[in-house]
Amino acid sequence: MGKSIAQKILQEHLIEGELKAGSQIAVRIDQTLTQDATGTMAYLQFEAMGIERAQNELAVSYIDHNTVQVGFENADDHRYLQSVAQKYGIVFSRPGNGICHQVHLERFGIPGKTLLGSDSHTPTGGGIGMFAMGAGGIDVAVAMGGGPFYMTAPKVVNIQLQSELRPWVSAKDVILTVLKQFGTKGNVGTVFEYSGPGVASLDVPDRATITNMGAECGVTTSLFPSDERTRTFMKAQGREEQWIELQADADAVYDKTITIDLSQVEPLTAAPHSPGNIVSIAELSGKPVDQVLIGSCTNSSYRDLRTVAEILDGQHVCPHVSLGIAPGSREVLNMLAKEGYLAKLIAAGARILESACGFCIGNHMSPGTDAVSLRTSNRNFEGRSGTPSAQLYLVSPEAAALAAIYGVFTDPLDEKNIAYPNVQMPASFDIDDSMFIFPPEEGSGVEVLRGPNIGEPPVNDPLPSDLIGTATIKVGEKITTDHIMPAGSRLKYRSNVPVYSTFVFEPVDPLFPARAAASRDQGLHNVIIANDSYGQGSSREHAALCPMYLGVKAVIATSIERIHMANLFNFGIIPFVFADKADYDRIDQDDKLLIPDLREVIQTAAEHDHIVMLRDETKGIDIPLIADFTERQIALLLSGGLLNYTRSLQEKA
Repeated sequence: MGKSIAQKILQEHLIEGELKAGSQIAVRIDQTLTQDATGTMAYLQFEAMGIERAQNELAVSYIDHNTVQVGFENADDHRYLQSVAQKYGIVFSRPGNGICHQVHLERFGIPGKTLLGSDSHTPTGGGIGMFAMGAGGIDVAVAMGGGPFYMTAPKVVNIQLQSELRPWVSAKDVILTVLKQFGTKGNVGTVFEYSGPGVASLDVPDRATITNMGAECGVTTSLFPSDERTRTFMKAQGREEQWIELQADADAVYDKTITIDLSQVEPLTAAPHSPGNIVSIAELSGKPVDQVLIGSCTNSSYRDLRTVAEILDGQHVCPHVSLGIAPGSREVLNMLAKEGYLAKLIAAGARILESACGFCIGNHMSPGTDAVSLRTSNRNFEGRSGTPSAQLYLVSPEAAALAAIYGVFTDPLDEKNIAYPNVQMPASFDIDDSMFIFPPEEGSGVEVLRGPNIGEPPVNDPLPSDLIGTATIKVGEKITTDHIMPAGSRLKYRSNVPVYSTFVFEPVDPLFPARAAASRDQGLHNVIIANDSYGQGSSREHAALCPMYLGVKAVIATSIERIHMANLFNFGIIPFVFADKADYDRIDQDDKLLIPDLREVIQTAAEHDHIVMLRDETKGIDIPLIADFTERQIALLLSGGLLNYTRSLQEKA
């Protein structure tokens, strides 16, 4: 039986388990990446593990999220990150060098390698045939220390691409088509693998856009083959010697196969407030637009932005529209400047933004009240922009550029005034690695610099004998990590958990932190009740770490997304799932909850069909919960999280 690309890479990196969909496996991680919003805590945890040097092939620390420096906190964190990288053998990408996923694709990505990143859009690397996954920072810290990454062996869905895209239709429209078919939930434990004759028509920037936004479907990762298109890209980056061919076997067997005819793909948009809320741009044609933002890790490549520059050449931004453009890397910005395309963007009235995540995470360029903002980024969750009432739409660079000119949604297929700029990838990129700081061979003499905002990583207590607590909050479906742990201006407190935890669930219930802290201080356990797809979105482990600090011991939901569930285990929070989804309606906020003999029932749940009984003492009812955990996940819970578990293994060793 032939193998898919995913199976080939995983088999080569398999350390423990059997490569059978749904079973637990452990894989070797070749490369890691962090960004500053998640990396500071990851490195604090790495230090706490007592490991003297990063052990994997390559570890890179990027500064791309918190480059807006209001107050001392972000600057102090950047000093910490630079010094800790020097000490422990990690490459440091300075502020201004660009967004981690774009830069890593350009300078470090290698087909057939595994990549683990403390950012949910790490699957961007699948555009060149890497098995690239997002994870919590502590998982990345363990991988940097040479430890394996534990995951569920995935199902593999084959997406066959036929024909070619029409002019004015782009890779963004392809992934929005995929989102329209698969949605944002129900895809946990799945890999999307692209094949078919249409693959050859897509270059690496196209493929990276598609794999980047596969994260919005909730899949483990997405993969393209490594072929001549990949070799061309790596040759242009001066790294052809690192290229390998990587294809699925002709007789590869997949769990599911679907076909997309690229010639039938139409310009689409993700409407508020979900990447899965897909409508055609034609349906919105003429709708006024207030803001257009082009960039982010999804659509900020050289080819994307040169395409925008050529559309805007000789045009001017509509008077009521604010246009901002953020190149994905310094390499992209340099090339646009040297070749005159940056001048065209500026002449058209664009505001040139830093090569950073910025607007995508609500760190600047927040739109006005009730404003309609078109963005080429990957998420449009309510309030993510920093303006609660703003209406965010996700579109292609082509659709964004036309909206900036005309001030309204404009169907690109109806465009008659501007010739379609069929931009090709350059034969060579303007390579400049001077913004990387490579570590010394030996770092024992390096002093790690710590500002007053940097504290020790909080450590959980072992799992208690009994769960005696309260349903401290009850939330609805599709609660994202942005709902749980707001980004934007709050991110500067990421190294200071006692402060950052005061913002848990701020967009949903700003009184939750005080309520949870009071319950914790009374010796009670806090429980979160949630509906479907809890924890979708970012990989930020603070969405588990800060609730842990507030005394949360369990989340009970109808379903929980992959990365967040892993983070809950990593911080000793039990991720229960309702055995009957209807039971979600039976528990109310402030109900008193009880699970006697908690440690024992967690360890013996398999003997009872993985069912644990929760007593709602307020209602006087028993509610069955699913606790289908692996031995390792049970060990993490009993220890109080991955940090305690890792320390105990080191002590035994």
